[in-house]
Amino acid sequence: MPRRLLAVPVAVALAIGTSAAVADAATTLNGTVGPGFTITLKKGSSKVTSLPAGKYTIKISDKSNIHNFHLTGPGVNKKTSVPSTGTTTWSVTLKKGTYKYVCDPHASMMKGSFTVR
Repeated sequence: MPRRLLAVPVAVALAIGTSAAVADAATTLNGTVGPGFTITLKKGSSKVTSLPAGKYTIKISDKSNIHNFHLTGPGVNKKTSVPSTGTTTWSVTLKKGTYKYVCDPHASMMKGSFTVR
């Protein structure tokens, strides 16, 4: 009988620890630039248009050496390098406001934006 009573607090402690870890985990967004003249930012398979404020992991896949991915907004100014390709990961805290992403050399045609609420 004493062993059963010990199992309940342990199970509760594990459940609380797991929920706290999930609550603190950052949401991952995926940005892609190239290989053609395209630039996107997605959460899963959906284009990002609006997000709640908070911590995010942004994974950028730069598929062209003539493009970059440049994200700006309240407290954020991150970019990949134009001659480089590959994957870059950023940890950011997004605050309320408007964020824009562009390919700097082709900003007039390769751009997007989203709001944080």
